[in-house]
Amino acid sequence: MKILINVVIVLVVIIAALLITALFTKKSYFVEKEIVINKPKNEVFDYVKYLKNQNKYSKWANMDPNMQTSFRGTDGTPGFISAWNSNQKNVGKGEQEIKKITAGERIDYEIRFIKPFPSTAPSYMITESLNAHQTKVKWAFAGTMTYPMNLMLLFMDMNKMIGDDLQVGLTNLKGIIENNAQMAQIN
Repeated sequence: MKILINVVIVLVVIIAALLITALFTKKSYFVEKEIVINKPKNEVFDYVKYLKNQNKYSKWANMDPNMQTSFRGTDGTPGFISAWNSNQKNVGKGEQEIKKITAGERIDYEIRFIKPFPSTAPSYMITESLNAHQTKVKWAFAGTMTYPMNLMLLFMDMNKMIGDDLQVGLTNLKGIIENNAQMAQIN
């Protein structure tokens, strides 16, 4: 009986220490990746502003070939929503909405995850002209984890986890645009 009481006390102390640590742990993260595409900025922006085109280059959109997708609104304009639903736990269910477009410069999105757990995350893509034939594309993703789940940020490298996926998407985007393959806009 004394051993059981000692085990319970140790567990309570560990849990309390974790909960106290979570109080002082950051709750948000931000990841941004970039790539240079050897095409003019207007050509790059005119491709990335269409949310449906992300299904061609995003690693996440290609994780489940049987994923169900649906669309609402006019692609390439604020208010357009691309939704997905997958039985794979790494894909889940959610939707992405174009919130704002700064012509030729930036697209702001809101990603709403429904399953496996609900959360909302802002994201954006920026195109920046380096010269007449080169464009830098930045793709960013931000998120928050509520207390006490934010404790996981101490053990998870979000820059690696999300950043690697963003970089795969940017590399795919570069290949598509530079090779002019699959460049037809999907409307």
